[in-house]
Amino acid sequence: MKGILLVNLGSPKSTKVEDVKTYLDEFLMDEKVIDYRWFFRSLLVQGIILNTRPKKSAEAYKTVWTEEGSPLIVYTEKVQKKLQKLVDVPVEIGMRYAEPSIENGLKKLVEQGVTEIVLFPLYPQYAMSTTETVIDKAEEVRKKHFPEIKINYIQPFYKREIYINCLAESIREKLPENFDALQFSYHGVPERHIYKTDPTNTCNLNDCCSRSENPSHQFCYRHQCFKVTEEVIKKLNLPKEKVLVTFQSRLGKDKWMEPYTDATLEILPKKGIKNLAIVCPAFVSDCLETLEEISVEGKEIFEHAGGETFNYIPCLNDEDRWIEVVKTLCEEKLEEFYLV
Repeated sequence: MKGILLVNLGSPKSTKVEDVKTYLDEFLMDEKVIDYRWFFRSLLVQGIILNTRPKKSAEAYKTVWTEEGSPLIVYTEKVQKKLQKLVDVPVEIGMRYAEPSIENGLKKLVEQGVTEIVLFPLYPQYAMSTTETVIDKAEEVRKKHFPEIKINYIQPFYKREIYINCLAESIREKLPENFDALQFSYHGVPERHIYKTDPTNTCNLNDCCSRSENPSHQFCYRHQCFKVTEEVIKKLNLPKEKVLVTFQSRLGKDKWMEPYTDATLEILPKKGIKNLAIVCPAFVSDCLETLEEISVEGKEIFEHAGGETFNYIPCLNDEDRWIEVVKTLCEEKLEEFYLV
């Protein structure tokens, strides 16, 4: 019997400081997120960050929390319920961090008699701190608790036309009539992560991203972000000079991919860009990083610098067109079980 597991990032159990601290501990102690050796990672996370950040993060979560709970988990549950109505196999969800966990999701499927699972990391682009850590965790859980099951992983879908069409149409419907620029703000990663995931060891964070073909592109988060932007603006028929790409959510003092979203928002009005639309295509579900960091903090930065209108374009969330994309990608992987 076959089944589907949708996997997203995760969220604290509540906005209580202790729950946020527990979540951040699991998240930031992942060696694929902060890739220091354990001793130094522990000093940074448990010695510094967890003594300062949880209270501030808890306040931020309070600004986006809904009556149903964490937006990211609520939207993932809505996707699961809508998808379940369209497919004839069980569909469950799991989060890379906190609950409901990947182990819990796999357990629910196994209890229903499922032995072949399509696992869908809900990240359009590949990164060691997203897709890679999800697969690593799922394999760890499978080997330890469910060695009899088989898992097919859906790979990053950043350049699939069905996804690009879906994203472009979603943006088109929400774009204001008059805007000076459309900003694509992607979640950032440290530059060293790009080098670490490059199997060719030739990446220089510059010209290799723009080459038409390069073996490193399969694992290059930076290239994949620019590729999504390029394909979407083609669909939207927008001039390149009206579009910009930036990277948000940096942590610590290490060099992260540039240009930074917050710094860019501060200088745009000085360049005559007063009416801005902004979208976050590294995410398929709205969450703290989109609802608070961009649509609240980002808006404040932009308006304080002299911007006039700031239009945040929501993620795909549980739009029906996105559910159809999820269905198609899952069915392709389910079909592979029949071909083995």
